[in-house]
Amino acid sequence: MGRRSRAVAPAFVTAIGAGTTYPDYKPAPFIVSRKEKGVDFVTVVTEGIFSYCGAKVKIDTDRFLGPESAPVRVGGEQVGHVTTGEYGSQMLSLGGVHHLTGGSKKEGRVTCEALLALCNREPVEMTIDGGASLTVEAGKAPIINGEEEYRMRVGCGSATIGMFARQWLGHVDEVVVVDDHITGVLSEHQAGKLLDIPGTGIKIKGRRSTPGRYFQVADPGTGWGGTNIVDPLSILGDFDPKVAYPGLRMLMVSTTGEQYGYYVLDENLCPILQATLPAALQQSVEVIEENCEPALATVLFMGGAGGSLRAGVTNNPVRLTRSVRQALTHVTCGGAPAYIWPGGGITVMADVMDMPSRSFGYVPTPALVAPIEFTMRLSDYAALGGHMEAVTPIGEALALAERKVGPAGGGLWPTDERNFRWGA
Repeated sequence: MGRRSRAVAPAFVTAIGAGTTYPDYKPAPFIVSRKEKGVDFVTVVTEGIFSYCGAKVKIDTDRFLGPESAPVRVGGEQVGHVTTGEYGSQMLSLGGVHHLTGGSKKEGRVTCEALLALCNREPVEMTIDGGASLTVEAGKAPIINGEEEYRMRVGCGSATIGMFARQWLGHVDEVVVVDDHITGVLSEHQAGKLLDIPGTGIKIKGRRSTPGRYFQVADPGTGWGGTNIVDPLSILGDFDPKVAYPGLRMLMVSTTGEQYGYYVLDENLCPILQATLPAALQQSVEVIEENCEPALATVLFMGGAGGSLRAGVTNNPVRLTRSVRQALTHVTCGGAPAYIWPGGGITVMADVMDMPSRSFGYVPTPALVAPIEFTMRLSDYAALGGHMEAVTPIGEALALAERKVGPAGGGLWPTDERNFRWGA
């Protein structure tokens, strides 16, 4: 339950510690009314038992964590799988009803324990088949193969070329930004063309996409730019002697600026690593590093609000779903904004860092217990067949509060006038 921290910040009753509706037909534990800007509204709070729930985990890293769809394990039990790689991040899908209840008893117990720890912002050690071992904790840098990550990539190799091409002009003849996904080559890239940078005769081992952009230069790994290479020259073929020349200067750099090398072509057009990096190039590498955001593990709770939740709000559960779809009902989790997935049902997703600490519990089903709140006008609540006989004024509800917190991250409670204009 929230407490006034400023005169303009109204209290908000969260579902943390409220209890559940089980066995389903009962009204939600607290249905709280209050007046705001002359309008009566109501917040229905309950701790939902989520058998259908999981966590979507975003890990900011260029390191190879494992093949897409590879099992993710905790204590040897599969608790989820690797999904798509995004822009400088790798996504994991953990939990779900098939791991909670569809496997062995041990698999369900371990999955529930892992989800509970992750959603309560505690570290969880896990392994990925054919990939890495890692420690994940919401709001902290991930630890991969025993090493803490410090930064995520500034962009793909092509984007890095586009962002920093002007800084290299006149200081180097060629730049290769090594990347597992899209390796960029300055002289061929559109940015280089617009700056009138001449060709260098460079050859890249990989699949050429568009000018200056190459795919599949190496396998994924923990080396340069998320590849498995240690020596960046291994992705180069022979320079074209009709174009290249002795003394040609080349910078090779990763997408995080962690790895770099400065080379000059010798009389045989072989790149020779130089002991020192010219000051202008050193500055450009530092700018790449500066533009990399800190690595972070993000945990999003995801759950389906099913029968027991909706029955605790109204005698006709489908009306609650329709009210949410029509934006008449605002859904939060522990006071944190919840994203509602399109399509049928009420599938919610919330960042656990926006929720008060230790917002989650569990039952032996196994299933997570998570707070969820439905806020709407009192008249809309009556129209959807709500449990009007159970409505309690906020003053009475706050008197029962055992825990009073402020909005996480310095944010606002959902009822704050800066979020909504209830009289509009």
